[in-house]
Amino acid sequence: MRDVIIIGAGPVGLACGVEAQRRGLDALTIEKGALCNSLIGYPTQMEFFSTPELLEIGGYPFSTDRYKPQREEALDYYRRVAVTEELAINLYERVEDLKGLDGDFTVVTEDGTYRTRKVVLATGFFDIPNRMGVPGEDLDKVTHYFKEPYPYALQDVAVIGGANSAAKAALACYRNDADVTLIVREASIGDTVKYWIKPDLENRIKEGSIRAFFNTTVQAITEDALVLDTPDGITEIANDWVLAMTGYKPNYEFLQRFGLEFQDDPARTPIYDEGDTFESNNPGVYLAGTVAGGLNTSRWFIENGRFHAEQIMDHVAERMQEPAPVSVVRET
Repeated sequence: MRDVIIIGAGPVGLACGVEAQRRGLDALTIEKGALCNSLIGYPTQMEFFSTPELLEIGGYPFSTDRYKPQREEALDYYRRVAVTEELAINLYERVEDLKGLDGDFTVVTEDGTYRTRKVVLATGFFDIPNRMGVPGEDLDKVTHYFKEPYPYALQDVAVIGGANSAAKAALACYRNDADVTLIVREASIGDTVKYWIKPDLENRIKEGSIRAFFNTTVQAITEDALVLDTPDGITEIANDWVLAMTGYKPNYEFLQRFGLEFQDDPARTPIYDEGDTFESNNPGVYLAGTVAGGLNTSRWFIENGRFHAEQIMDHVAERMQEPAPVSVVRET
């Protein structure tokens, strides 16, 4: 019987493991992929928007000679924290279900079962892309993830989306000699695109280096073309690759297996005690990090989600000190 099982070994999940151990709790972290699996999926040499001190967990300094660290430095930092703290982590083990009640849960994985008093979900949101729902979306040339621009050199590449990921992918591909077309369903590049990226992209569009369609949606994808619904009507363009930077969402089916309920709001936000404990509507199950924001995936990031770990583990440790309920059998 563990005190707490943490599901997800990203930065916030690791922070939960650190804070659990520092409160004398017996904690196990279970991760379906690699350590910091979501960060591994980020583009090669991606620069974080946050400065290093905002990415720190457990009080360990994040040393870098850069103003803003890159993906590879973050992966190295979080690995070193996990090793230094000797965190108990099971990698490449997918969690499938949760049974039982607060104080005596059974976490079911593909490899076995684990009993625990409390559960923390730090599963992030990077696993399920927002699909376009159009014919041809499952072709091999379509991807919802962008790693690096080199495979797309000298190719016709369509980048779909108007936020940061799309902007950075479009610019990177253009600078590696791809013929880039940007497709945005809104009337302009999003206002949330970072201030040093947005003018660069807008200038490339203005000078004609990157072709752009605004107020446009994809209607179909074929082996060698894209069919677009533009303000001027249906248009077909040549295409070799589609980078669908349409965003991601939490695994709601998975969350429902853990007894979570959701608010009736556009973000479909999970119900939990946001102000204090981060305990969900299902007693003994807590939410940490990005997953707590529902579809609003930019609400919580490492820089603010890391503090969930302290609040959650304070509450778990406090609950561990409470006496267990005693059953009384009355004589008749």
